[in-house]
Amino acid sequence: MSHPQHHADSPELERISLGFVPLLDAALLIVARERDCFAAQGLDVSLSRENAWTTLRDKVAAGLLDGAQMLAPMPLAMSLGLGRAPCETLAPLLLSRNGNTVTLSDALCQASGATLTSDPTDSALALGNWLRGQGSGKRPRLAMVYPYSCQHYQLREWLTLGDIAPDRDVELVALPPPRMVEALRDGQIDGFCAGEPWGTLARHCEVGRLVTTGAQLWPNHPEKVLGVTRSWAQRYPATLAALLRALRDAGEWLYASPEHRRQALEWLALPPYLDRSVRHLQTLAHDEAPIYQQLCGPDVLRPTPQAALHFAEPIVRQLEDAGGRFDPALLAACYSPVHFDAATHH
Repeated sequence: MSHPQHHADSPELERISLGFVPLLDAALLIVARERDCFAAQGLDVSLSRENAWTTLRDKVAAGLLDGAQMLAPMPLAMSLGLGRAPCETLAPLLLSRNGNTVTLSDALCQASGATLTSDPTDSALALGNWLRGQGSGKRPRLAMVYPYSCQHYQLREWLTLGDIAPDRDVELVALPPPRMVEALRDGQIDGFCAGEPWGTLARHCEVGRLVTTGAQLWPNHPEKVLGVTRSWAQRYPATLAALLRALRDAGEWLYASPEHRRQALEWLALPPYLDRSVRHLQTLAHDEAPIYQQLCGPDVLRPTPQAALHFAEPIVRQLEDAGGRFDPALLAACYSPVHFDAATHH
């Protein structure tokens, strides 16, 4: 709905809808709404909980959502037309760094001896040695959240540390994050790589154990971003700028004190957001071992193409293996800081 009359710097849209998947790194969207950071920028924002990344992706591409929390590789994959028709998508702000865990079932950890240490190679080799000792036993089924995700690439990288061939020695499947713990409990999967709170919830429910983290594999990698289509950004530049300022303000508030992070966790625990999945958490931890999730702080939110190189590599490989060609200018456009810098006078 367009605002009939507005100043050049006021949002073109009064009301916008943003999608999120129930994960801790939806925090800035939830804080910005509950603390009225959006309202302070002249925006009436509704948050739409989506349980699967594919649903969220398709709703943004179709214009049913104005934007969304996205997996960091998703804007690039969408722009390249991987997994769906091409839709040029931008990531004008980072919502988090780190935050993933590789979690294996209690039974698989007991059998293999895989355990969390300071070196992810230890748990990978424990699993690999156990698999090789098994001979031609049943392949473990491991879940990740989406084919073009840091979770998928980190899981594959961890497996190769143990000389485990991801496409031969295990079965990889995609599952929405909220289904991971239940699937692990029911024996449908033997492990998963997903963002928080799902790994620590599996541990709390005594159905799984952490064996490594995304922070160990790729320190300080961008994990989630705000994603909008390029056409939306071009059509509503003042709305985008207001949105970026609201999220920056939410991040500054969240970073300011542990008390603010406790309050944020209470908001995340509300039924429309993450509900019961965060009840095991005492605080919204920021940058604490072993997961080192960063949801706020100096320079956490500003995107750069350089920060995207780690997850761009496997995407480029997949594209070229399928006979496609990669244009580096597309990566630079997807993760450019230009919108963030203009909105926040960085």
